[in-house]
Amino acid sequence: MISANNVALAYGKRVIFKDVNIKFIPGNCYGLIGANGAGKSTFLKILAGEIDSDKGTVSVGSGERIAMLRQDHFAFDEETVFNTVMMGHQRLYEVMAEREAIYSKEEFTEEDGIRSGELEAEFAEMNGYEAESEAAVLLNGLGIPEELRHKKMKELEGGEKVRVLLAQALFGNPDILLLDEPTNHLDLKSIAWLEEFLSRFQNTVIVVSHDRHFLNQVCTHVADIDFGKITVYVGNYDFWYEASQLMLKQKQEENRKITEKANDLKEFIQRFSSNASKAKQATSRKKLLEKLTVEDLPVSSRKYPFVVFKPERPCGDIILEIKDLSKTVDGVKVLDNFSLTVNKGDKIAFVGGDSITKTTLFQILAGELEPDSGSFRYGVTITPAYFPKENRRFFENDLNLVEWLLQYAPNEGESFARGFLGRMLFSGEEATKQSSVLSGGEKVRCMLAKMMLTGANVLVFDEPTNHLDLESITALNEGLISYSEVILFASHDHKFLSTVANRIVEFTPAGFIERTMSFDEYLESAEVAKVREKHFQGEACLTL
Repeated sequence: MISANNVALAYGKRVIFKDVNIKFIPGNCYGLIGANGAGKSTFLKILAGEIDSDKGTVSVGSGERIAMLRQDHFAFDEETVFNTVMMGHQRLYEVMAEREAIYSKEEFTEEDGIRSGELEAEFAEMNGYEAESEAAVLLNGLGIPEELRHKKMKELEGGEKVRVLLAQALFGNPDILLLDEPTNHLDLKSIAWLEEFLSRFQNTVIVVSHDRHFLNQVCTHVADIDFGKITVYVGNYDFWYEASQLMLKQKQEENRKITEKANDLKEFIQRFSSNASKAKQATSRKKLLEKLTVEDLPVSSRKYPFVVFKPERPCGDIILEIKDLSKTVDGVKVLDNFSLTVNKGDKIAFVGGDSITKTTLFQILAGELEPDSGSFRYGVTITPAYFPKENRRFFENDLNLVEWLLQYAPNEGESFARGFLGRMLFSGEEATKQSSVLSGGEKVRCMLAKMMLTGANVLVFDEPTNHLDLESITALNEGLISYSEVILFASHDHKFLSTVANRIVEFTPAGFIERTMSFDEYLESAEVAKVREKHFQGEACLTL
C-alpha cells in the first residue's frame, strides 16, 4: 500500500496539487489521468521519492518495494540487457553479485562458507533461483530476442531500450509498480502481453498512459488530476469518462434550475414590491432569493481541440493504385512488391511489421522518397494530405505560430490564423510563441491544423497520436470517425484503430495480409492468419 497525505506542490504561482489525500490499495490498478501539464509524471516521482513535495508526506507499507519505469534511456548503457533487468530488484542483484564473487574464489575460507550460507538463504527468500527464467519470460513477452540479451544497453535501439527498462520495472514482483507511459514504443502484440501481465499482477499498480484501450483493459480505478486535486473513481477509463460527464451535467442542470428560480423570484419582486396587497409575498421572495446561490463551476485543466477535416470535393472512382512497390532502406528490404488498390470510403489501418515499413510506404506516397521499383498513382480528383511521424523539419524556423500557419493559408490574414489557432488551443499570447520552442504535443496540433487547411480528400497519418494527451487523441479520433472520405494510417492506439479502420493491412515476415473488416474483427481472426502465414512462407501476398 502507498498513500499521499496532504501533499501540495506549486511552481511559483502555479498550483499543481493542493492538499492531496489518496490511498492506493494492493490488488488494484490505478490509471492516473489528467491534461498535459496537470502533474501526472510529477506525482509519480513524488510517490517514488525522486522529488519532494512542498508539504505533506508519502507513506509506504513496511518492507514494501517500489519499482518505477525509468525514463533515462542512458543510465544503464554499460550494463548488459540481462543485468539491467536484474537491477530492477536492487537487493537481489547485490546478493547475486556477492554470491558469484564468493563462488569464483580459488580459495574458499570458513568465513566464505558462513557468508555464502547467509546469502543462499536470502537469495531463496527473494525467489532468486527463478530470477533468470523470470527475466527471460519478461524480455520474451516484450519482444527482446535472446540474441540481444547479453549485449550492452548502448548497442540497442531506442525502442528496444524502453522495452528492457519496462522489463526491469516489472522484474521481481514489486509491491508497488509505478508506470509512466509503459506502452510507448510497444507494438500491439507487446501491449496485449503487458495487459495480460498486469491483469494477473496482485500488488499495487499506478499507471500513466494516453492509450484509452490499455487503460480500459488494466484499470480497476481511475485517479483523475484536475482542479488542483486528485479524485478517485472505481472502474476503468470509459466508466470515469461517463461518470465525470454525468456529474458535470448534473451540476450544470442544478445551476440552470437555480438560475431560472432566481429569475422568477426577481420578476415577482419587481412586479409586486410596490403593491400593498402583495408586499408580504414580495418580502418573502426576497429572503428566498438571498438564499439561492449558483455554484461557480471550477475551471477544468482539460481542453479539447477542434479537429474537423472538411474535404473540398468527394473522391472519384479512382483513388490510389499501388503496384509492386519495393524499397530497401539501410540494406534491408522493407517493401517487397507491395500492391494495393484503395477504394471509396476506405479507412485503412496499416499494422504489424517494423514501423520503418509503414513510414517508408507513406513517404513514397507523399513523394518524399522514390521507390526502388514499382509505381503508384492517385486519381485526378484526389488531393492527399500527409502527417509524418517525424515533424522536426517543419519547425526549424524563426516564425511565430500565426506566421507559421499563414504559410499554409497565404490568402488569409492574422485574424483568421488566430481564430484557427484558438480552436487548436493556442489562444492569446500562445499564438505568438515561436514555433521552434513548441512541445511535442503542440507540434502535433499544429500539423493537424496544417492538414485541416488543405481540404484534402485522402488523409495519410503516420502515428498521429504520439505526443498527444487524451483530450487531443479523443478529438482527433472523433474527427476521423466523422470524416467522409479516405484515410490511410498507422497507429499503436487500439481504440483509435478499432473505431476508425474498416480495412486492415498487416505486414508480416512473409508478405502482407489484407482484410476488409474492423480491427477487432481482424484480431479475432488473427490465429487463422498466422496459420495461413506458416503455410505460405515466401509468398509476397497473403490475402484472406
